[in-house]
Amino acid sequence: MNTSVYDSEDYSRIAQAIVFMRQHHLNQPDLSTVAQHIGLSEYYFQRLFTQWAGISPKRFLQYLTVEYAKSKITQTKSLLDLTLDVGLSSPGRLHDLFVNLEAMSPGEFKTGGASLQIRYGIHDTPFGKSLLATTSRGVCHLSFLDALDEQTAEQTLRLEWRSAEIIHDQQATQPLYNLIFYPDAFSHQKPLTLLVKGTNFQIQVWRALLRVPFGGITTYQNIAELIGRPTAARAVGNAVGKNSIAYLIPCHRVIRESGELGGYRWGWERKTAILGWEASRTICNS
Repeated sequence: MNTSVYDSEDYSRIAQAIVFMRQHHLNQPDLSTVAQHIGLSEYYFQRLFTQWAGISPKRFLQYLTVEYAKSKITQTKSLLDLTLDVGLSSPGRLHDLFVNLEAMSPGEFKTGGASLQIRYGIHDTPFGKSLLATTSRGVCHLSFLDALDEQTAEQTLRLEWRSAEIIHDQQATQPLYNLIFYPDAFSHQKPLTLLVKGTNFQIQVWRALLRVPFGGITTYQNIAELIGRPTAARAVGNAVGKNSIAYLIPCHRVIRESGELGGYRWGWERKTAILGWEASRTICNS
């Protein structure tokens, strides 16, 4: 398996650089300015950033503009409309990774997962440290930790699944982590199943998010139209914010009609990083 090792400290530096570039993109800051802002030499910053993003900081900067976001909104909406026109109901794709969504029954939802055994692990990802949790029925949680320590993250998981048995088991989640963040290393795999609990409306929204392609960007209004609730854009936003399976249910791909990012449960800096990271790979692979 051809994989690299992600480092949370490196991601933190990259995130600082992305925030600075986004805030000052109208001035087109050069390599020296950005490197100096995060306390690195030009050489090391260029090398670190290119290793992470696959492209130079200068080229990455173009993916942080409102104009770029608006163009991607239009392209993605056309693609979603085409999918609906031809009657496709594919659950969506993350690189070569297919994702299926399974919803808990109302009875299971009410009991808070009383019959479930949940195993979780802590992993470094391209976007910082994460907590990944799974059951025999599928992945049930993926969150980014940031300032949260591991103990606090586990407490959050326990609150979300208050009646389930929670076990720290890094070996159980490592294969899933590899599949999620190194999908190109696996030529044949079964669809990855996600186990979610939510209201019928929330689940509708999360299923719609799975249709948004890798590297695509859509809006709350587009998602509302996609689920047949064109006046429910605000409610869609609330449902997007309740998603507890980061990255796999791609709530980071939903932004405002204006092209501005809007909020993100795990921080707008990370949302910017993920969108730019996906965009760079979409362009490089096209």
